[in-house]
Amino acid sequence: MPDVRIAITAGEPAGIGPDIVAAIDPRAFEARLVIFGNIDMLRARAAALGAATRFVGQGEATAAAGAIEVIDHPLSQPCIPGQLDSANARYVLATLENACRACLDGEFDAMVTAPVHKGIINRAGIAFSGHTEFLADICQAPRPVMLLIAGSLRVALITTHLPLREVADAINENAIREVIEILDRDLRARFGLPRPHIKVCGLNPHAGENGYLGDEEIRIIIPTLAALEDSGIQVSGPFPADTLFTPGMLADADAVVAMYHDQGLPVLKHVGFHNAVNTTLGLPIIRSSVDHGTALDLAASRAARPDSLFTAIHSAISQVRQKRLHASGT
Repeated sequence: MPDVRIAITAGEPAGIGPDIVAAIDPRAFEARLVIFGNIDMLRARAAALGAATRFVGQGEATAAAGAIEVIDHPLSQPCIPGQLDSANARYVLATLENACRACLDGEFDAMVTAPVHKGIINRAGIAFSGHTEFLADICQAPRPVMLLIAGSLRVALITTHLPLREVADAINENAIREVIEILDRDLRARFGLPRPHIKVCGLNPHAGENGYLGDEEIRIIIPTLAALEDSGIQVSGPFPADTLFTPGMLADADAVVAMYHDQGLPVLKHVGFHNAVNTTLGLPIIRSSVDHGTALDLAASRAARPDSLFTAIHSAISQVRQKRLHASGT
């Protein structure tokens, strides 16, 4: 029996979450994988795709090749691939909450999430801004940090799902300090980097151009980075984002901190869209995720690529093992 246990949520049922889950071959991962989703829907999608994966109920034998255990969650309405139904929003959130709580209770070592559709959850009358904030609320974690990974490039965000006009007001000393402290700590504990070098983007074009293009760098970012450096964290910046994301500047960086979502993520997705992973730092649990959306137009079409899900599972397993090594002092 593998020593790592991973809970996987199947995501929005009308999207490609069930498709990529159905592409999993559990024999390819050194972990026990358990799906949180609707077993009948997953079986139907696997059959429609001609997938070899066999889904079995909780507690059933999983020795047969390709079998994956499912902790069954009922759908409110039958799922039609590609057609969103707000009636199933609570099903989606139930899979997330139950997987998260199972990790908090020690039943699983990490959770991996397939994509959800924020719009349909909000249309159901449930305020939802994303996985990161939802899981942080369950875990009572005051400062979740979104870290995106594509190969050797790691990008963390100061602000996540905010309208652009609200970003500048959200950039303050506490936000910057807390994100960088969490990033430094978890890069050491989860990724085996004994003294990570963190480079930070400015907020404004040209990092403010000495105050001519905005003064947030002078008033907030530079003093905060200086204090963090004095505390022993290897941090530098702020750098103009348009030059920081170049090979020479990235060569000695273990991670980049971007001020807002679309400052850092376009570069990362260009570098490795199909193999990028989103992982949430600052939680008491390990959570990694695909870095793509629900792709409703591809659902049940056999066109969805599972690469990002596979990478997210491998990343979760690696983080679990590295965290154990760090805790043991080896």
